[in-house]
Amino acid sequence: MAQPTMEDVARSAGVSRSLVSLVMRDAPNVSDHRREAVLAAAAGLGYRPNGLARNLASRQTMTLGVMINDLHNPFFAEAVDGITEQADRADYQLLLATGRKSRAGEAGAIETFLRLRVDGLILTGATLPTAEIVAAARQCPTVLLSRNVRSPEIDTVNNDERVGPRLAVQHLAGLGHVRIAHIDGGAGAGAARRRAGYERAMRELGFGDAIQVVGGAFTEQTGAAGADALLTGDDPPTAIFAANDLSAAGALDRAEDLGLDVPGDVSIVGYDNTAIAAMHHMSLTTVNQPRQEMGQTAVELVLERIGAGRTTPVRHVVTPTLVARSTSGPARMPGIHTPTKSQKGSPQ
Repeated sequence: MAQPTMEDVARSAGVSRSLVSLVMRDAPNVSDHRREAVLAAAAGLGYRPNGLARNLASRQTMTLGVMINDLHNPFFAEAVDGITEQADRADYQLLLATGRKSRAGEAGAIETFLRLRVDGLILTGATLPTAEIVAAARQCPTVLLSRNVRSPEIDTVNNDERVGPRLAVQHLAGLGHVRIAHIDGGAGAGAARRRAGYERAMRELGFGDAIQVVGGAFTEQTGAAGADALLTGDDPPTAIFAANDLSAAGALDRAEDLGLDVPGDVSIVGYDNTAIAAMHHMSLTTVNQPRQEMGQTAVELVLERIGAGRTTPVRHVVTPTLVARSTSGPARMPGIHTPTKSQKGSPQ
């Protein structure tokens, strides 16, 4: 069945098409009587204004394209909560796409957004080469969340990766830990800066000789594998700083599989302070990034470029804080027996 048109509404209400157009645009110069007649006719016919056509006529679609690097990472989901809240306030709609943790997926999502003529792009955790992101930004106002790119075409929203790892390492050092290892985030957005922040903090405390990094990828699986490699070695660390909460959750699970007490035998600290960290059975010590605030700021910045035409880049940096919970405690005494792989088996 064909959708009713503006002409159909005009005939039903006994008015001109131009008057229907005025009513649908909520123009002030229409009498109450005629406005009511048009709205009643539209409701009776089931007519809805063609928002796309109206927006295209104004050269705006009132939509923002939001690319999420990894749908399984709660940090991004919680940042999108803030993006949605701020977009709603500005009467913008969101188009969401996942980059599927691959550069090809991210590039495909951005290309789709550009074809759909979104007014702005917000890219969360993007791993694309800088040149490709800049090329997109030259076609559409763009903000990066959790990625640091210095380009006049791009605004960025990040947490201070110098402060966050230092907070984690200093917290553990204050509990008597020296052998503090790091499970990194691999090629994930911000992982290299987080790893460098850990190494810098260790050296600042005089623990340079104790620096120990194992590879990861911001997932529970790599967190478990990293913990297994660290905790079944000859000289296991007394504390693990994981690159994000998912990795820390995997490390916690593996430590418990090995029969270790957390934090009695090993302390574990994550990063992000996502909802899973506060769950009672986990109660994870972690570094807090204000995810929703960061998402809201990303929308504010992209709308400044869209509406006000701002061209000067903004580098918005939030200061993280440490949230101490149950997975960190005093360093264990030397000489504790740690299970080996032969005793407990390798991670699932």
